[in-house]
Amino acid sequence: MSAPTPGQTVGPFFGYALPYAGGEHLVPVGRADAIRLTGRVLDGHGEPVPDALVEIWQRDADGSTPQVEGSLARDGWTFTGFGRAPTDATGRFTFTTLRPGRPTTGGASFIAVAVMARGLLDRLLTRVYLPDDPALDDDPLLSSLPAERRATLIATADDAGYVFDIRLQGADETVFLHHGAAH
Repeated sequence: MSAPTPGQTVGPFFGYALPYAGGEHLVPVGRADAIRLTGRVLDGHGEPVPDALVEIWQRDADGSTPQVEGSLARDGWTFTGFGRAPTDATGRFTFTTLRPGRPTTGGASFIAVAVMARGLLDRLLTRVYLPDDPALDDDPLLSSLPAERRATLIATADDAGYVFDIRLQGADETVFLHHGAAH
């Protein structure tokens, strides 16, 4: 049976058109300095969103912004700083990437995130900060948020790497950004 067409079902069609082979692996899984970032996309009732798409952009480990081609055709060694992963039936996404380096402008290192999902007219933008970054207290964006909202941008460590759940609405809703400003 072939995949449904727009005339046969209502979207979204993220899972058919946008994911690509290896999109979730910014670096190979076995690379010595690789980290794993996983999480779930949850709706306002805490239920998983099984048809979302999560994109990440980040700096290289040395803090520089990658300026190379190859995000859609991975070669196995070039770090482009971009990844894309669909969520599974439980709303889970996983990336294999590098720990981002500190920005030259100061503040903590972060991974920029975009979320596309059913019911969203526009993508949502946010950030993931790693909990063991010593510059968290000095980050301008984090410092501008109340402590309870700040926590929605900081991943938690686990045995396999880091976990970052994205809550679209409701209690503990993730802080989303609009052109660089929190709202």
